Amino acid sequence: MTAKTSLRPEFLVSDEQDLRRSFAATHDIAIKKCMAQIDVHARSFIERSPFVCIGTQSQAGSADVSPRGDPRGFVKILDDKTLLIPDRLGNNRLDTLTNLLTNPKVGLLFLIPGFDDTMRINGHAQLTRDPDLLSLMTVKDRIPGLAIVVHVEEVFIHCAKALRRSKLWDPDQLQDRGDVPSLMKIILDQTSGAPSDPDAQKKLDEGLEEEYRKTMY
Repeated sequence: MTAKTSLRPEFLVSDEQDLRRSFAATHDIAIKKCMAQIDVHARSFIERSPFVCIGTQSQAGSADVSPRGDPRGFVKILDDKTLLIPDRLGNNRLDTLTNLLTNPKVGLLFLIPGFDDTMRINGHAQLTRDPDLLSLMTVKDRIPGLAIVVHVEEVFIHCAKALRRSKLWDPDQLQDRGDVPSLMKIILDQTSGAPSDPDAQKKLDEGLEEEYRKTMY
């Protein structure tokens, strides 16, 4: 067990002025690059992206980040101020959706495999069941039951440093998933307990893969 770390109060950052003393002034271009709408470059990025992280907060301030993925271009651009994100079948915790009902502010981070740059979009969101909009996001004859409408307030490209430091797309950095327990075993260990019989565990893992196959869309 890791020993508990005590944070020394004299080293804690207390306010924004204190924070900014530790950094050089913001580069002028980092401020100017922020746009209030989707331009041709942002459109191209979104249309290529198969993956976005959605950051939300509850009314009480509890934060959440949820990954969403589909074929490239799955986030639809309705106009230069509006995006449409399908809500696919999941575990029905509804963390993102319930947060947006009480606090509509939302942050998006788009990734493209092989690109070290990312696209950030901030705005506010609504939930819709409009059949005409939902039909735009049909995949394998499956239409989502709900969609997130994002009203864009801020758009900017984010530099490549984080992904380059992490070497996220470097094939030499790929790790063997077999080095750690399966998702099903981890969940069972954290809840009701995983079976000790390897054959029983294998059946559970196969069952999860079968559920993925049947319910992805």
